[in-house]
Amino acid sequence: MTNVLIVEDQKMAQENMEAIIKTSENYTLAGIIPNAADAELFCLRGGVDLILMDVCTARDESGIEACGVIKKKFPKIKVIIVTSMAEHTFIEKARAARADSFWYKDASHGELIAVMDRTMAGESIFPDKTPEVKLGLSTSYELTSSELDVLRALMQSTSDEDAANMLGCTKANVRWHLGKILDKTGYRTRMELLIAVAQKNLIIVTPDKALDENNF
Repeated sequence: MTNVLIVEDQKMAQENMEAIIKTSENYTLAGIIPNAADAELFCLRGGVDLILMDVCTARDESGIEACGVIKKKFPKIKVIIVTSMAEHTFIEKARAARADSFWYKDASHGELIAVMDRTMAGESIFPDKTPEVKLGLSTSYELTSSELDVLRALMQSTSDEDAANMLGCTKANVRWHLGKILDKTGYRTRMELLIAVAQKNLIIVTPDKALDENNF
């Protein structure tokens, strides 16, 4: 049997993954913890073969950062990063942290077991793209990469000036892209847009590096 550790702070998601493991033939539950920072200590005790690691866990601990630590210290333990958030940088960061596979929580029970089976067999399973998220009159696929970067900055800032500094561009560039996004989605105000983005878990992180102003 393969011993599975669940690292997840949301009760419903915990129960869902626990049910999948308990009804499977090849997996057994090693434990459930809400905080990714505690995963290393749990692994030190032994008895963990596979970790289902959420991206965002209790006390704002990053599952992706914890994955990087675990893969260095326990290279034989397989780690599948799981998330419900359609944030494209998570896939790139999970690869960089040497995660073995990546799975979206909205997928079916059978799909998770298939990813677990293939991961334990030595495969690395990553999605080709993030799920398409409906955003007003548009979808996440209809926004350009620059528009998504502006949204990401706006979600983490308190003003257009803050967002511009984060992106390495001007306030005028931020406002121009914001206007384009509002036109596409049909939202009337910046606040309506950002509330919708937050509710849909579309974007929650800042860009890893400032963007070239020419991208705008």
